[in-house]
Amino acid sequence: MSKEKLFKKIPFSVLDLVPVIEGSSHKTAMKHSLALAQKAEELGFSRFWISEHHNADSLVSSATPLLIGYIAENTKKIRVGSGGVMLPNHTPLVVAEQFGTLATLYPNRIDLGLGRAPGTDQLTAKALRRERVETVNDFPKDVQELQYYFSETNASSPVRAIPGEGLNVPLYLLGSSTYSAQLAGALGLPYAFASHFAPTHLHDALRLYHSNFEVSKQLKKPYTMACVNVVIANTDAEAEYLASSMKLFMLNVIRNTRRPLQPPVKSMDGIWNAMEEVHIKQMMQYSFVGSKETVQKQLSNFVEQTRVDELITVAHIYDQKARLNSFELLSQL
Repeated sequence: MSKEKLFKKIPFSVLDLVPVIEGSSHKTAMKHSLALAQKAEELGFSRFWISEHHNADSLVSSATPLLIGYIAENTKKIRVGSGGVMLPNHTPLVVAEQFGTLATLYPNRIDLGLGRAPGTDQLTAKALRRERVETVNDFPKDVQELQYYFSETNASSPVRAIPGEGLNVPLYLLGSSTYSAQLAGALGLPYAFASHFAPTHLHDALRLYHSNFEVSKQLKKPYTMACVNVVIANTDAEAEYLASSMKLFMLNVIRNTRRPLQPPVKSMDGIWNAMEEVHIKQMMQYSFVGSKETVQKQLSNFVEQTRVDELITVAHIYDQKARLNSFELLSQL
């Protein structure tokens, strides 16, 4: 299949971190997230995911299930879910009850993406988990425990997720390394790679996922997703200008300054040092910035190289109108 046919066939989805715009409020960030979800639904995007983060002035996605409910209540058909819930922060039973409730209220529309990172700093992770000590070995067991709670066969168990039992809420494993890729393959679950900030192991992870894939009740054949940064504007120059907010966002990540999303700047010279510039450009390896024509070429090459089944796109754009316009232009590819 030619790369043009591959690209035309692939579904687009949205990942939102619910960013706080500098000079704006937390409530406005949530309203902007809803407006983006409604726009994505109007444009025909497949799903709208929200990621869990804690103790960050720049993001207000800490109560992820509540925001998913807010989005689902105010949209009609787009799938809504987590990209993801950081499972070590929660007991599987609580997650099963929360997403069982969501799936009951919004049937056939709720996705449960799962990650094993804390989504925050270690002190905050400790505050979230209290005395629970999670290891790498706990994550597979927790994922399988979730599957049991959602299954009909759990009805005879002394501990049940109500609502949730029998709903078989679809699970997705998220990762930025090869560990989750192998696990997703072994469990026969869809796999989403976080190439929007951790590009290094993308190809190795996809290869391991495919080589380890086992057929499951949820999935008969492998299904891969890659998350990428996309900023589109009328011209390459305008898009590059808008994308400077993304560079500032990532600079705050590596400096651990956690500032709200800042307005774009004409040049990053004098803002980052040489080492930070190299680091951020490496993080942004899978960032596609430019006009429609430019981004279409970039994305079609990416899809041809990775053969992913779905693209999840994120856009750190300061101006809400420009952000909505970027997704509208993306939908026109």
